[in-house]
Amino acid sequence: MALAHPAAVPMHRRPLPLRVGTRASPLALWQTRDFLDRITHFCPVLRDAKAFEEHAIQTSGDQIQDRKLADIGGKGLFAKEIHEALLDRRVDFAVHSLKDLETEMPPGIVLACTLKREDARDCLLPGPALPPCDPADPLAALPVGAVVGTSSVRRQSQLLHLRPDLRVVMFRGNVQTRLRKLAEGEAAATMLALAGLRRMGLNPAGSVAIDPEVMVPAAGQGIVGVTVRADNTELHELLAAIEDPEARAVSLAERALLAALDGSCRTPIGGHARLLEGGRLRLTGLVARADGTFLMKRTEEAHAADAVRLGVELGQALRRDSPADLFA
Repeated sequence: MALAHPAAVPMHRRPLPLRVGTRASPLALWQTRDFLDRITHFCPVLRDAKAFEEHAIQTSGDQIQDRKLADIGGKGLFAKEIHEALLDRRVDFAVHSLKDLETEMPPGIVLACTLKREDARDCLLPGPALPPCDPADPLAALPVGAVVGTSSVRRQSQLLHLRPDLRVVMFRGNVQTRLRKLAEGEAAATMLALAGLRRMGLNPAGSVAIDPEVMVPAAGQGIVGVTVRADNTELHELLAAIEDPEARAVSLAERALLAALDGSCRTPIGGHARLLEGGRLRLTGLVARADGTFLMKRTEEAHAADAVRLGVELGQALRRDSPADLFA
């Protein structure tokens, strides 16, 4: 009976095609096309009507590659122009990597749907001069003083906490750009989200995924989120039918953790939730200094129905027990 519901949404009252906004990177385009495959598989009448049109939008975060995100406004720069297109009605949906979205949406925009999570782990990729990583001890492949390329302060802080001898340099760009920089020897190793590599069909030689309890991922990592205008009830109903309940539960907890910590874009923060048997939710949160000299990691559990409360309480506890300057 639920399957008939989205088809009953009176989409004919809206001009077709519906426009779908996305970043222009290869990974973002893959995620958008996967979203469209899911929604048209669920509601074939939309596929037959050629109801969707892809709109690639250049974002500030993609255009400015020579500076750290923290120096130009933070991760929200991967969504700013897409939000503007949504509010201006140039697009009807917007597809995002959830970890790129602010915890508080701009007025008039809502996160209406989260899709099934891909593997949330971070992946360590050694350059051609290094041996393959050992899954039991991934960092052992890195010699003393090795240069690791990453633009993530979260990854940087955890790497330096485990290996203070490493040197971290800025690596910006999409997946392919960073792999090219690694192959050209700009760093001995780099780190990428395993989800992005899998979605692009990439399996770099010698790479290894790191346990999320060792290297806590970014909140929302591996999840695709779809935003719409708050007043668009038709699209809300359509998207509700394809939302993944587990992705919704874990993302609510992780994003509530972020909101409670209220860190700046310079604050290393990690958050990873997973659903357990019996409807329990386990959430791990992390705060740290970028240089790795301070790192606090805690894990709490609650019922999945209390995902937001779990995130808020864990975030408040981490903030209370951390040095105040971390959140300046």
